[in-house]
Amino acid sequence: MGTMEFQKDLSAVALEMLLIVQPEKRKTMQRLQLDKQTESHSSHQSQGYLWDGNRNNRRQQYQGNDLQGHEVQMQQIITSCSDQGTHVTVEVHARNSTPQLLKKLSFGKGFQENGKRRLRPPGWKDQHAYPWDKSCLKSMPLDLKQFEKLDAYATKVTAKGSVEDLVKTLLRVAHTDLEKVRAIWTWICHHIGYDVVGFYNKDQLSFKPKDVLQSGKSICEGYAGLFEQMCSVAGVQCVNLSGHSKGHGYRTGQTFTGEYDHAWNAVYLDGRWHLVDSTWGSGSIDDCFSKFTFRYNEFYFLTHPALFINNHFPDNSNWQLLKPTVTLKQFESNMLYKSDFYKMGLLAAHPETPIIQTVNGKVAIAVESRSPILFMFELKGAKEYSLMTLKNSGMNLELYPQKTGSHKLQIYAKPSKGSEELYSCVLEYTVECSSVDRNICFPKELHQPVGPSWSSERQGFLKPSHRGPIINTNDGRCDLSFILSKDLRVLASLHYDNKSRTEETSRRHILQVCQGNKVDFKIHLPHAGNFALKIFSKKKSDPGNYNYIFNYLISCPNADVKWPVFPQTYSKWAEGFELVEPLAGLLTANRNIKFKLKLHSITKAFVQCEKTCPLSLSKEGYWEGSCSTSGCTEVFVMVLENANHKFYSHILKYEVESQ
Repeated sequence: MGTMEFQKDLSAVALEMLLIVQPEKRKTMQRLQLDKQTESHSSHQSQGYLWDGNRNNRRQQYQGNDLQGHEVQMQQIITSCSDQGTHVTVEVHARNSTPQLLKKLSFGKGFQENGKRRLRPPGWKDQHAYPWDKSCLKSMPLDLKQFEKLDAYATKVTAKGSVEDLVKTLLRVAHTDLEKVRAIWTWICHHIGYDVVGFYNKDQLSFKPKDVLQSGKSICEGYAGLFEQMCSVAGVQCVNLSGHSKGHGYRTGQTFTGEYDHAWNAVYLDGRWHLVDSTWGSGSIDDCFSKFTFRYNEFYFLTHPALFINNHFPDNSNWQLLKPTVTLKQFESNMLYKSDFYKMGLLAAHPETPIIQTVNGKVAIAVESRSPILFMFELKGAKEYSLMTLKNSGMNLELYPQKTGSHKLQIYAKPSKGSEELYSCVLEYTVECSSVDRNICFPKELHQPVGPSWSSERQGFLKPSHRGPIINTNDGRCDLSFILSKDLRVLASLHYDNKSRTEETSRRHILQVCQGNKVDFKIHLPHAGNFALKIFSKKKSDPGNYNYIFNYLISCPNADVKWPVFPQTYSKWAEGFELVEPLAGLLTANRNIKFKLKLHSITKAFVQCEKTCPLSLSKEGYWEGSCSTSGCTEVFVMVLENANHKFYSHILKYEVESQ
């Protein structure tokens, strides 16, 4: 083979090597190959030179030694293939020599300079769309179940000796780069505690990985440094990042100036950079910043950058890994979503600003979720009237602060399944109240949430006739019905901030009728105002107490409303019985009163006043008749259930107005 052909083949080898080491240079390499073909007949090449891509021609001869120490001559050909001056060095050796090029390249991992790997800075291929597309919490597809055995192993590993020994132990079960990073992350999050005392004495702390490992505690800089060192030992590219954070002590709406207050890491996996924060993944600190508690937080492992930016602002915007990037001003004004917000499947909150102003004394907040979630809230510094309603995909909240000024609003949530779990704070707002709506006054007995929801459906109340939280009535009367999906006994009560009325009296403003699996309520309000209608139930087979299910707000503005109670019912008032008339429990004196009822499974019925007035069964199936209220103070409706029985049972009791 001639010299010119031999050098030509070596150049092709160089090009192939560069394509392996830096695939992103492929287009530049293709241009270079075309340029080489164009120049193949030039006089330079006939003299044994190669064009280097930057209008330079170089050939260099130098001395080298093989493994046996024999001196050999080598020819170096340098080919430049990008505007940044990236080079590939190809060495020509005698057959009995050892290639030195292998000492300069680390195949599959990138270039190494002076024994250290040169990291690729973040670029367009690392970027994720901003704002978050609500698709995934992670920056790469993950099935966390695949880590169960690995996590269990890494959690139990104890640190003995050096960082290198620890990583070697972890790598016994971790083989891919992802598994290595996961093992390192899991170990740090379960074994390195936050040094609360050291936080106040940073000058006395050592952030060297070996010292952090030995002490078993540090602050964020130590966490990040140990994570980086362990990744380096494991052969995974990792960098330390620093910047501003919305962590402990953050105040809604604060600005960030001066030194950066937090550190975290980026790791290179599957050709892209990903973000981790092992400090925040390890646990939490109490409100007094005096005690650290290990509480593993999965959220900060390979977090989606559009979510990570919520409370991490790097000093270099390229490490946001976002397109477009977020400005510091945006970071300061953006809503802070707690990690539990996303872990529970919540998606967004409206308004999206942390400071909200009342409009005519009211603020309205909505939270979106992937599935049903339980919510509660607390407004600090002021009494409030509120209406919170649950939806299959979140909740709505209307709030009426009863005091002007600035108030902290905290919203809590927990999964709909597993009611034993505690509520976690997921959102914080600052409510700026400039005026108070004095016309709003809800009863103290009104519980949140208000109205039927997926929760009441799960407890057996289907197809409510009123789906909203508020029932408005102008004449003081309303009807309400449900279909029961379970074998339930149902009870309702009416509540108003009027201490003069007993619970028993308030309950008699509700008339309940059960027909099969349908339950109907007739409500006659005693006066105008806002009332809480509470619904209770229990299984028919359960001898215990009724359980609260949910409530409505009933609103009546008509000051002329003054409905009497319904008649008192007795235990023999059975399911399926229906009262048509009279509905008022207080009868007019000296009047002839008509009675009409639908009763079943009885043989006789009559009205007892001054005398006994029998009721007859009509063709339509109603027991009908009349009686006079003259000379009596009470009227009873009685039935005989079996012709063989000698005793009648009371089912209704009326009172008669005093004469």
